[in-house]
Amino acid sequence: MVEPKRIAVIPARGGSKRIPRKNIIDFCGKPLITWTIEAALQSAIFDKVLVSTDDDEIAEISRQCGAAVPFLRRTAADDMSPVSLATLDALDQLAEKSKENVDIVTQLMPNCPLRTALDIIAASRHFDATQTDFQLSCVQYSLANPFWAVTLDAEGHPSALFPDAFKSRSQDLPKLYCPTGAIWMARSEPLKKAATFYGPGHRFFELSWRAAIDIDTEEDLALAKAVAQQPLAK
Repeated sequence: MVEPKRIAVIPARGGSKRIPRKNIIDFCGKPLITWTIEAALQSAIFDKVLVSTDDDEIAEISRQCGAAVPFLRRTAADDMSPVSLATLDALDQLAEKSKENVDIVTQLMPNCPLRTALDIIAASRHFDATQTDFQLSCVQYSLANPFWAVTLDAEGHPSALFPDAFKSRSQDLPKLYCPTGAIWMARSEPLKKAATFYGPGHRFFELSWRAAIDIDTEEDLALAKAVAQQPLAK
């Protein structure tokens, strides 16, 4: 049986606003994007680890880390475009420039530095076993009970989002999960057709809380650095 061709696409634009130059800031002694590139390479499941960027400095750092950057991103480099569009553009450019056809694409966000090669391998095995077209990583809510979420009016009066849940013990409520951008996988043709990883029949694959940490703010960055200093649980 012919093995499917797999590539990893790491979308890393240069114009991040909440943390300027976020994708290449120092994270525990290395540029942030390095952690994702190294995890992808160490997983040894990809035919190519490709960084999609609009930024020359990010491109050069990525090449030094062992990733391929055969072109700069030509679209979806603003902070409004869905990141999936950057991944789709990378697939199109790859096909145009090298005539490479890809069977399975894995999108790895560089602001999730604590996802490991083992996490990527586990996600890939689950993707193959379920024979799905779309798989997104998720994490179980654990720091707070989302069933007790409320909105507040201007005077601070709460309105419960799940009013019936207040009548139940927390241990009797179902588990809830949140998507994380750590590891998203799709078959390339269905992805091109749907133009999103949230395509028909998409599934979730649960990651540990540590692997799912997503850095968007300075507070996230401080938390991720603190967690990175702690040894992995055995």
